[in-house]
Amino acid sequence: MSGLISIAVTGINAAQAGLLTTTNNISNLNTEGYTRQRVVQASNPTVMTGAGGFGQGAHVVTVERMYSEALNRQVLNAQAKVSSLDTYYGQVSLIDNMLADEKAGLTPAIQSFFDGIQAVATNPSSTSARQSMVSAADSMVSSFRSMYSRLDELESGVNSQITSVVKSINSYTGQIADLNQKIVSSSSLNGQPVNDLLDKRDQLVADLNKLVKVDTSKNDDGSYNVFVGTGQQLVVGSRATSMAAVGSAADKSRIVVGLVGETGDIQELPESLISGGELGGLLSFRREALDTAFNQLGLMAASVSKTFNAQNALGQDLLGNTASSSSFIKDFFTLSDPTAVANTKNASTSTAVVSVTLNGASYNGTNFYTKLNASDYQLSYDGTNYALKRLSDNTTWTGASPAAVSATADQGFSLTDNGGTYAAGDRFLIQPTRDQARLFSVDTSVAADPRLVAAATPVRASAGVANSGTAAVSNVSVGPNYVIPTPVASFSLGLTYSSTTTPPSLSGFPVGTTVTVQGATPSSFTIAATTDPVTYKSGAKITISAPVASGLPNGISLVLSGIPNGGDTFTIATNTSGVEDGSNIVRLGSLQTQNTMLGGNATYQDNYASFVNDIGNKTASAEVSSEAQTTMLTQATAAKESLSGVNRDEEAAKLVEYQQAYQAAAKVLEIAGKLFDTLISIA
Repeated sequence: MSGLISIAVTGINAAQAGLLTTTNNISNLNTEGYTRQRVVQASNPTVMTGAGGFGQGAHVVTVERMYSEALNRQVLNAQAKVSSLDTYYGQVSLIDNMLADEKAGLTPAIQSFFDGIQAVATNPSSTSARQSMVSAADSMVSSFRSMYSRLDELESGVNSQITSVVKSINSYTGQIADLNQKIVSSSSLNGQPVNDLLDKRDQLVADLNKLVKVDTSKNDDGSYNVFVGTGQQLVVGSRATSMAAVGSAADKSRIVVGLVGETGDIQELPESLISGGELGGLLSFRREALDTAFNQLGLMAASVSKTFNAQNALGQDLLGNTASSSSFIKDFFTLSDPTAVANTKNASTSTAVVSVTLNGASYNGTNFYTKLNASDYQLSYDGTNYALKRLSDNTTWTGASPAAVSATADQGFSLTDNGGTYAAGDRFLIQPTRDQARLFSVDTSVAADPRLVAAATPVRASAGVANSGTAAVSNVSVGPNYVIPTPVASFSLGLTYSSTTTPPSLSGFPVGTTVTVQGATPSSFTIAATTDPVTYKSGAKITISAPVASGLPNGISLVLSGIPNGGDTFTIATNTSGVEDGSNIVRLGSLQTQNTMLGGNATYQDNYASFVNDIGNKTASAEVSSEAQTTMLTQATAAKESLSGVNRDEEAAKLVEYQQAYQAAAKVLEIAGKLFDTLISIA
């Protein structure tokens, strides 16, 4: 009889455990991170008799979580990607919207500036047209600076967010380490899992994973190890390693992430090691979009400035000043040279051992162009040689000195050794274009007096009034070599056409010069006497050049077109004033459509459009990827919830099941009691 009662009691206990567990599941239906639990029960050992084995009821083995490590990992991986992409998209779309704004973008500002140039070309003597052009230049500069300021605000925001995220990461890792200790202690008391603590720890890991992608491993004692990147430890058992948001050793203004060592030293983590989560999204955005935007904007400013200044220097202002005059303003725009930033971990104590100078524009015979790229660079020293690395693609050049390596690289800037002390391992960050949009401005003298705009060409050419042929002069210009250390004084050259030579020719060029006739055979003529003939070819560009040190007229080009008659003359002479001459401003206007950037391979508009498209593509790609990953997260979460989530209907059915089991066991107990009473009454 006692066996019947004890078996009934085990049934009641098992059913009661089921009711308690099911009720707990229902109570935590909306608890974040809660994992559905179930009772695991087993049969008690059978008692063997002569009549066979008789069961002794059941007992509760444990209450287990309905948990799958594989399903949980799928959710974590998807969540880390969604958090990263959402953060990236939220940031890059701000740049995309700024560039797409027709009023705030650079395109209308640049177009307005070149419209002002065309107005001066139409009426070069008009001070009001010149003033309008200068005002348009100021507006364009303001647009550059405004966009730079917006990017600067974004960078400050990113730095602040990185600092905030790192603080939250440290909070989570500290809590996980504490829970590890509690879980180990509690589990060791009775050998049973502490389900609520396990849920809390998993939820903390999930929250941490939203901030930065982490991996976990489980120790034999039930504690978790948490890793970031390629195995960098954040939590090991009950010990947490703190992260720190600090200024980069390469650039103190750039907030990076490091791990704090036991002695308090901070090991800076390469950004490539940190992926996923909000932190990964912020770092990716800064590296892929924000840095690019700074450099592209600065590249535009530097290229416009350098090419415009180079052509402006070959002109003549409304007061008659040319490059030979101290009153002449060569540089319409002003820029500042960048600084080489010494790495804080350099062995040498010197910081200003190398200086950086932006090179002037190069000339290809048609137009000026710059060789700058939208990239940062690193100069390093190994104790013997110097290496210059372009950080956008890691292309590297080496040389025996900073000057030599920059000359070999030919990237649009020059390096100069200031005589400081270098040590092996020293590194310097060079950002040729990053800040140029902020440093870009119109020369103050030109802004105050628009007559100083060099709209004219310092040389004029004309056909003789007594000429009987149809030949005319056009496209008179001077090249870079026209401006020499000892400027050419006023001069006048008289050229005479001869039809008696074969082929017909021009003579009168200065002795010691070299004359080039485009398309002629031969095309180059060295002048030993003023009577030396130079082939005449209608419509061909004629260029007069001479060694710079000779002091002879050089770098002068013109085009003669038409059919001259024998004895016709043509005069090339110094332009005595810039009044009614807009030939140089026309060339300045032509810069808008010429290949002035990237080594002469892109126009201003081409490069800017490519930049805008790149940001637009990054934005669209992030949006599409975010939507796709969100779908994957939804699917992974649904799969996990099908196992671990609490289903109200299912739990209600279990309540009925356990209730019936309880009632049945109680009924057995009741019957056993009646039987016992019957036996007593018989006795």
